[in-house]
Amino acid sequence: MKDALLRVEDLDFVYDSDRGPVKVFESLSLEIDRGEFVAVLGHNGSGKSTLAKHFNAILLPAGGTVYVDGMSTADEELLYEIRRRVGMVFQNPDNQIVANIVEEDVAFGPENLGVPSAEIRERVNDALRTVGMYGYREHAPHRLSGGQKQRVAIAGILAMKPECIVLDEPTAMLDPTGREEVMRTISALNRESGVTIVLITHHMDEAARCARVVVMDSGKIIADGPPKSVFTEIELLRSVGLAVPQTVELAYSLRQKGFDLPLNCLDVEECAQAVSALFAGRKV
Repeated sequence: MKDALLRVEDLDFVYDSDRGPVKVFESLSLEIDRGEFVAVLGHNGSGKSTLAKHFNAILLPAGGTVYVDGMSTADEELLYEIRRRVGMVFQNPDNQIVANIVEEDVAFGPENLGVPSAEIRERVNDALRTVGMYGYREHAPHRLSGGQKQRVAIAGILAMKPECIVLDEPTAMLDPTGREEVMRTISALNRESGVTIVLITHHMDEAARCARVVVMDSGKIIADGPPKSVFTEIELLRSVGLAVPQTVELAYSLRQKGFDLPLNCLDVEECAQAVSALFAGRKV
């Protein structure tokens, strides 16, 4: 039975530009269930970040409705409850870090929620342990690496005990090591703590690690399903300027040359096994 935590119904949204109003969404609908791990994928300007900002009422619909746990984001009286349930992590962790000491930064959110001091201490320690940053609790954030800063930003959201974390291209400014740190952290949060994760990204390999991929183009959803299904739609993805994971690209290239390889091998090891099986007994 479905348990929708985030529900978008017939969403319309328009923003003003120098050239006049620009329509981003028209009658967009989407549901994300409690406990899901969803990637929202698309090129720049596809609407994915605008959608993310609707999930905790940073932006409000021009038409239609966005519900968080059954609550309309347009209801100002429910804003506190909505933002308590859905936390946002953005591209640049420096824009979210507000204190000079890691543990003080993580405490900022629950302090503003009016959480008692003793509970704040417990929440801060738990959040830092969860993201693997407890040993840095007394460090200055500006001395941390990009990946470490982003994990501190995630801890700051975790300390507010949200049911869902929406991450808007959280690895865009990170090197490969930092990207892996963040992906490992959010994967564990979903798997071990049941936190609903919505990952806005343009990295195919990140999307491939999620349980569900939603592909957007020009404010519309053009594909929605498990990664192994979505990433076989190679021509569709290419038509909107998106690539596919390298393993799928390899399989596709070999298929074009007449080799019978499955396109749904997303994992490197899985792809290697498929190639090995294909060429077993052949002279290459």
